[in-house]
Amino acid sequence: MKNHSKFLIPGIIVVGMILRLPFTAIPPILSSISKSEGVPVGQLGMLTTIPLIAFALFSSTAPKVAQKIGLERAFALMLMLLIIGSGIRVINATFLYIGTMLIGIGVAHMNVLLPSVIRTYFPMKVGPMTSVFTFSMMLVTAVGASLAAPITALTSWQIFVGLLTILLIGALLVWLPNERFAAKRQATQITSPHQKTVRFNVWKNRNAWLLLFFGGMQSAMFYVLMAWGPTMAIQTGLTPATAGLFSGLNSLIGLPFALTVPSIVVRLNKHQKQWLVASFSILGTIGYLLLLNPQGTFAYWLLVNLFIGVGTSVLFPYLMTTFTLKTSTPGQTAQLSGMSQSGGYLIAAIGPAMFGYAYGWWHSWTPQIIVIIILFILMTLAIVVVENHEKIVEA
Repeated sequence: MKNHSKFLIPGIIVVGMILRLPFTAIPPILSSISKSEGVPVGQLGMLTTIPLIAFALFSSTAPKVAQKIGLERAFALMLMLLIIGSGIRVINATFLYIGTMLIGIGVAHMNVLLPSVIRTYFPMKVGPMTSVFTFSMMLVTAVGASLAAPITALTSWQIFVGLLTILLIGALLVWLPNERFAAKRQATQITSPHQKTVRFNVWKNRNAWLLLFFGGMQSAMFYVLMAWGPTMAIQTGLTPATAGLFSGLNSLIGLPFALTVPSIVVRLNKHQKQWLVASFSILGTIGYLLLLNPQGTFAYWLLVNLFIGVGTSVLFPYLMTTFTLKTSTPGQTAQLSGMSQSGGYLIAAIGPAMFGYAYGWWHSWTPQIIVIIILFILMTLAIVVVENHEKIVEA
């Protein structure tokens, strides 16, 4: 008899689909929300930062939640939280912020626990199953961002958010059979009964800290470009419409890598992994090096976005796969994932803000680009050190 519900793989797919969509689909319609609610667009920019703050604050609590109530029930609970958060956003501007925070809390927990689900139920299929949720996440994120503005223009932003909420309800309905199956089998424990797993303290592990730094910087590599790339491109002479094209391009670039990178990573030895991750880290760094000499041509910005987009598109699925590969039990996977994503998303939230603040101080992008390039070099060295070890912690 199978040790999981037949709805588990569909459940992983739908969870992947809604891991980013509820908040990444909002930026394209901020102007519509601003006009409707009478709130300055600048203030609404917080809607893209709030989820990252929630990731930083709540990722580390996910292992404890899953240990207490079980993996499947934790996902059901967080999906309900997403539904509530999404639904209340249409009430008024205040609830728009509150709902976004609730969404961030729910997504933070599911981000952390998905690698544990894969470690628990698919230990011999880590690569393919990681591909399943990273690909579905990136695909639906790209589609949602492209459809947000047209749907809002035809209807209203409230109706668009309502459609997102209906999608979340559908995801919960797909997932619920997994919770019921696990309850019957009494198979919802995330941690091993061995005390060795319980005593493991990931916060005292040097390699876990290096992985946290890597995770944060690879996120910053993506989010800094998303936040400030269009502004820099417009300053060099590109039109806003042309500059905006590159955001969609970065989402699409990630699709083939999300599908293939996890399966490739699980087949490589530690030296091959070092070459892989170092090469693509350097590729993204080259993209930022190009920003030191900005040009006002489409070809230049296409090249910048390709370098950074390809680099981050490989590093993210690599990281999600590594949480599973570097640990020996589902409990350890959750702890490592929770720690790395908690600190990593704190870096990802602060990075773009500091990058923009520095421009106000220096009236130039050059100083902060130089600093972030140095940090990317250190990021590359950090992950090379981590890959010297087959496991961060043994069973």
